[in-house]
Amino acid sequence: MDDTDRRLIALLRENARTPVAKLALQLGVSRATVQNRIDRLLQQRVLLGFTVRTTPEAARHQVRATMMVAVEGDHAETVLRTLRGYPEVHALHTTNGRWDLVAELATDTLEDFDRVLQRIRNVKGIANSETNLLLSTHKL
Repeated sequence: MDDTDRRLIALLRENARTPVAKLALQLGVSRATVQNRIDRLLQQRVLLGFTVRTTPEAARHQVRATMMVAVEGDHAETVLRTLRGYPEVHALHTTNGRWDLVAELATDTLEDFDRVLQRIRNVKGIANSETNLLLSTHKL
């Protein structure tokens, strides 16, 4: 991946619907070059696809949070496997420092959020957790 690929990815992050001709103009390369690079990045799984961003108000899941999780002993794989099965867990990250995992959670209501927190806290192998509601988003 070179600088042109990185600039292309940055432009696609801003607006994945930008026409290839406009991307080519912005990058100072031919339309065919841009299309070939997009195809190659998709084939190499650098680009995994294209998505739609919505305002928080339009999003189905109005309650969002991050949950930091401490795992007991060697239960990390079991905890990860369990949390992957929860539809309210939108992303899971391993990390270093005080917490072993960070889970991104999203639910439709506070009642649903409370239920999922209780379910997660009862997962065998979770020693401790700390959860923070996301109040507003300033950059995606």
